[in-house]
Amino acid sequence: MSSTNTAIEWTDKTWNPTTGCNKVSPGCKHCYAETLTKRFPQSFSNGFAFTLHPERLEEPKRWRKPSRVFVNSMSDLFHEHMPLLFLKSIFQVVKESPRHIFQILTKRHERMLELAPELEWPCNMWVGVSVENQDYAHRVDYLRQVPAAVRFLSCEPLLGSLRLDLENIHWVIVGGESGKEHRPIRVEWVRNIRAQAREADVAFFFKQWGGKHPKAGGRVLDGRTWDELPEAWDQHLKCFQQGVSPSG
Repeated sequence: MSSTNTAIEWTDKTWNPTTGCNKVSPGCKHCYAETLTKRFPQSFSNGFAFTLHPERLEEPKRWRKPSRVFVNSMSDLFHEHMPLLFLKSIFQVVKESPRHIFQILTKRHERMLELAPELEWPCNMWVGVSVENQDYAHRVDYLRQVPAAVRFLSCEPLLGSLRLDLENIHWVIVGGESGKEHRPIRVEWVRNIRAQAREADVAFFFKQWGGKHPKAGGRVLDGRTWDELPEAWDQHLKCFQQGVSPSG
């Protein structure tokens, strides 16, 4: 579970320099990371308690193929127990691995903004916040203040209709919940977010409808899949094809 190729549609690989978390909002109720921890206890000696894995820090430097890397799929990079020094080490690895794009997703928007001035933000880092219902749309205001090259929203699991301010946001991901206790998603919620993204000229990615299993409901919305990515990804690949570092 340290790093792996992944079936998550909007990324290529996962990298987990920390594992473990705790619930902070309704989207956490049926946490897939906690479920995996219980399913594979032999891989998580501390269970779902927040745990540092310094031995994993250098892993991305060994990956040759330019990839989108989801950082801490099994945790939250801005967890309240994350030491600032270790966080800085993670950011340094990102900077020293310019062939990859690193995608960070957090529900801890306040700590993210609090620590932002203490960190050097590499241009190959994309940062997002989870917005599962309107009560948490204020996370976007915090995200907007972070100096990330790409700022994105993950509206997954989508638990209600959203009205979003997408100014200075580059990407919106939407998805339904999966698992035996999954909560329903409505097509009008998804269409409304897609319309808002269209109006704001923001890339829109529909991950899944959800259901008992992640792929149970498929990914088709109004006759097609929606796999838009920020322009930064195409620019990133083009730089490497031309032998130019996107970070320099």
